[in-house]
Amino acid sequence: MSEGRTLMYTTTRSDWQTYARSGISHLISISGLHITMVAGLCATLAQLLWRRSCYTTAQLPLCCPAQKVGALAGALAALCYVLLAGWGVPAQRTLYMLLVVALARWCGRLASASHILACALLVVVVLDPWAVLWPGFWLSFGAVALLLYGGSGTVGQRCDDTTAGVAGWSKLVARLRPVIGAAMHSQYVITLGLLPLSVLLFAQVSLLSPLANALAIPLISLVVTPLALLGSVCPQPVCSALLLVAHTVVAALSRGLDGAAALPVAVWHAPVAPSWLVAWGVLGTAWLLAPRGWPMRWLGLASWIPLLAAQPASPRPGHLQLIAFDVGQGMAVLIETAQHRLLYDTGGVFSGSSNAGERIILPYLQARAIGRLDSLVLSHGDYDHIGGAAAIVRGLEVAELRSSLPEQHVLRRMLRPDFSCAAGQNWRWDGVLFEILHPPAAAAGRADARPNARSCVLKISVGASAILLTGDIEAAQERALVQQYGVRLQAQVLLVPHHGSGTSSTEQFLQMVQPELAIFQVGYRNRYHHPKPEIFARYLARGIGCFRTDDAGAVTVYFDGQHIHTSSYRRRHARYWHTS
Repeated sequence: MSEGRTLMYTTTRSDWQTYARSGISHLISISGLHITMVAGLCATLAQLLWRRSCYTTAQLPLCCPAQKVGALAGALAALCYVLLAGWGVPAQRTLYMLLVVALARWCGRLASASHILACALLVVVVLDPWAVLWPGFWLSFGAVALLLYGGSGTVGQRCDDTTAGVAGWSKLVARLRPVIGAAMHSQYVITLGLLPLSVLLFAQVSLLSPLANALAIPLISLVVTPLALLGSVCPQPVCSALLLVAHTVVAALSRGLDGAAALPVAVWHAPVAPSWLVAWGVLGTAWLLAPRGWPMRWLGLASWIPLLAAQPASPRPGHLQLIAFDVGQGMAVLIETAQHRLLYDTGGVFSGSSNAGERIILPYLQARAIGRLDSLVLSHGDYDHIGGAAAIVRGLEVAELRSSLPEQHVLRRMLRPDFSCAAGQNWRWDGVLFEILHPPAAAAGRADARPNARSCVLKISVGASAILLTGDIEAAQERALVQQYGVRLQAQVLLVPHHGSGTSSTEQFLQMVQPELAIFQVGYRNRYHHPKPEIFARYLARGIGCFRTDDAGAVTVYFDGQHIHTSSYRRRHARYWHTS
């Protein structure tokens, strides 16, 4: 069908970013609301058909009550839906809650909502103890618990008919008012209640979420999901018509949210808070959402102030922090001064839809509420160094680009201003000196030289200490640097050239740099076998302290002007089986 291919709407990565910023990702993916709706429809249909059997000779209701049959049919429908959906934690939670309801119906027992939720939680944790490590676990069970807690003090709908004597649209509005009020209250509870958890898990809060969900929940739940399910079982041409309508609604919703989600005020960013501060926020939120009659509930808002008002941590003036990310076989280093941040390279490409920029670097920066880079330095054009650059540029504000890329390279067209690295360039931020040592000005931006040979070499000096970032330079470039700069190459911390390949880290170069600490950014069991054993042994023979990101994880080096402090992620967050 050419028409279908022409009108087909594909959910892209930018669409998922829009859904995340607007807070409706739970609706586009498999939602517990959708599973419950399908189970309810199947249960209702099963009860209806079972009761109608009284008009036949079977008289099935005399053998088994229709309510039990409906509960069994709903549970089976939910099981099939969850199996097709991939068995995610939110889907499991919904399934187990429905199974508890069905079991209570068959046993003739009454089960409260809190008991049902607790039983589902127990089953999930027993069957999959690692589920507690997934954000979906806390968000799914937390949302349902909030609805139960936040709705405990609301006034239910009166049993008497308050619309008596009212006709027409007025009667319809009067009947819808309590339904709309309950929906608004539920959204209020979810939005406020999940705020501390959102800050802890995602370092951001969607301010657009209440309005976006008010629009998206009815459309997705009452229009898109039923049409998609019907379209999957109906024959042609009914199938195409139903799916086309569902597709048109989702496409229109996505385009409508694009503009709003792109606004800076759509999302509030805050650094990930420590656990004790999140616990304080949770207690304050519980106070805020307490049942009616609870004194001074508004005081719960005060617990959010330290969560939302926190600022990204930065080194003190005259100090500097270096973070060498664990990006596999690639290079990415974040340099921070008191008021500025520079990213040297952006890691590699993992697949056609995944790279180090969006999988590692951006999540780290977002977790610290860092939304701006003062400079992005791309040493050269190899994909293990620039693979994540486009994602970085799209994901946050970048003030400038410095690189040795050819002038016609697409990345140079994405950012303005952009500069070609050239020896002699230097600038000072917050008492820290940055100097470009290579390539020579005559070779800057040339496309005929080998990418490794024109790698940007950056020296950073703070007090009596220095860092040397070398890209993928090789022996010829090391000799040229030694001849040109001599003892000026000395640096306490060296980012090992070319990941420790056999073509770099010559004896003469190491003798001139005299590093105290060397960082090897390499991938675990990489196909290049970096670092080469003889090169790694060369560093050890000189008594140089060595960090390998494939073993230590991300490496952090802090300069306080006099001393150098080092740490690694896997030493700070060792697995329990690594402890004695």
